[in-house]
Amino acid sequence: MDEVAKAIADPVRRQILEMLRNARLSAGEIAERFAISRPAVSRHLRVLRECGLVRDELVGRRRLYVLDAGRFTELVEWLVPFLPPAGWERHLDALETEVYRTRRDRRAAGSREERSA
Repeated sequence: MDEVAKAIADPVRRQILEMLRNARLSAGEIAERFAISRPAVSRHLRVLRECGLVRDELVGRRRLYVLDAGRFTELVEWLVPFLPPAGWERHLDALETEVYRTRRDRRAAGSREERSA
């Protein structure tokens, strides 16, 4: 997880991951989109490859880079508890609260009936 977190800490590497989310690209195609040198882009790709976020595939004579999003799983699982509940989770929490309130009210009403009888 630490390796992945370090890799995505760099804004250039995050941009590369965003590019690869939708397409397989060569190092040259990736480098064209940056104002940094091709060797710098290659170093970023190496970091991403070494931590497993990106893999390269040979297609003919071209080496294409592909996102491997599975490596995000451990990091995402660690981050989820820090996120506020999604809308539907809040609705389920509200429903749970209402169920407990209804049960409590019914018990209280039942106790009053027993005492008055």
